[in-house]
Formats: sequence, structure tokens, C-alpha cells
Amino acid sequence: MVLVTGAGQGLGREIGLAFAREGAYVAFHYHSSGSGAEEAAAEAGRLTGKALAVQADVRKDDDVAAMVEAVEAQLGPIGVLVNNAAATAGGPFLDTTPDDWAFQVDVTLTGTLRVTQAVARRMVERSLSGGHPPTPGGGVIVNLMGDSGRVGESGLSITGTTRAATMGLTKSLAKELARHGIRANCVSIGLVQTDRFDHHAGLSGTEAPDEERMKKILAKYPLRRLGHPSDVTPLVLLLASPLSGWTTGQVISVNGGYSMA
Repeated sequence: MVLVTGAGQGLGREIGLAFAREGAYVAFHYHSSGSGAEEAAAEAGRLTGKALAVQADVRKDDDVAAMVEAVEAQLGPIGVLVNNAAATAGGPFLDTTPDDWAFQVDVTLTGTLRVTQAVARRMVERSLSGGHPPTPGGGVIVNLMGDSGRVGESGLSITGTTRAATMGLTKSLAKELARHGIRANCVSIGLVQTDRFDHHAGLSGTEAPDEERMKKILAKYPLRRLGHPSDVTPLVLLLASPLSGWTTGQVISVNGGYSMA
């Protein structure tokens, strides 16, 4: 059973549907994109017979606890957690405020910590009690992040800072939870074209993308195109599968060559 956070829209929604196409029960977490999550859960349910859209504010402990309880009560033990929920905002660092920092930190960083701890505790409990989650070993954690957190990017200082923390969390979890058979890996992505593309690219959501701005964006990618969800989902599926049973603590980029370090 798979829980995907931030799955009411964009890449998270597509990742959830990709798992459903492979036959997994999927819980689509959302904060405010309820209609998208409900539609995705309905589509996934038609494929597997069971799916769930679940609302939670990852900034609140009680919301996260209630979400995990509801998901496991209705779909069974969470064997795969995909942390995708995040808050992003662009702009010069010197123009940002502590309120800007706090919002992104509490959604992207602390929110990920809350969800991961709530799910991992149950994975460990099942491991210690001899339970049998629906994945080999104790479970799988796949964290999504943007390449701005791996190599830095002007105008995304706060977003890059919160995303960089994802790498440290992933590697630390991999070392600490391996004894329980839990694997943790990270997928670092470039700019992916989804229904949230204008927001992530810093383009207006009501006007056609500026041609010159798009040329500048594409020039950063050696493959001369932006990503699509179908470029990212295969790696997430692979990392969650038994085929990656000896892979943990890794940060793997899917970015069209945007960075190669």
C-alpha cells in the first residue's frame, strides 16, 4: 500500500496513478487540492478496486496522525511512503522575510519529518512484531526534491535550503532504519511540465509563457526539453520495488542534464 503526499495535483498525482497502474492500493494526500485528489483516487480505484483521497495539513501533528490512521484503517499497512508535498516560492533572498522562511520550512522540511516519523514508526513496529507489510523488508521511503536543493539556484534560496535538507534526511534514515529492513532514497528532479508548471517556472498562470523566458529556461537543459511526469515516475516505481532491494541512501537526479555533479 502506497501513501503519496501532495498528490492532489502535479507530479504527486501522476506518481500515485503510476503505482495504481502497477496494482498498488494508493492513498492520495492533499491539503487544498481536494477535487484533484478525489478524481485521482476514483481513477485509481477503478484500476485496483480500492484507493483513498485523504486531507491533512502536514504542519499539524494531529492532522498527520489522523491521516496515517485513516489510511491504514481503510487500505492496510503503508509499505511505501512517497514524500512529495512541498512549498516553493521564488525571489531574491534579500527580499524574503522570516515569515517566508517559516512557511516553506514548516511545509517542506518539518512537514516531511512529521509524515515520515508517523509512517516509519508503524513500519518499525511491524518489523519488530514480525508483521508482513506488502513490500519486502520493513518498507520503502522515497523523497522527492528539486535540483535547486542539490546544486543551488539563484532566486530559490529558501526553496533550495529546505530541499537540501531532504538529502540529509534521506541518508540519515537509510542508515538508521536499515536494521528494520526499511530503505530510503531520494529523487532529485529538474523542471517538470505539469499543471503546476507556471508556478514552478515563475511564469504567470494566466498568460502564455514568454518565448524568450522559455528559451532561457530550455538553454539550461542539454536535452533541450523540460521533463514530463512520465520521465520521473519509472524511477520512483523502481526505487519502491524489490528490484532496488540493495539500494538505499541514494540521491538520484532525473533532470535532462540540468546538473551532472
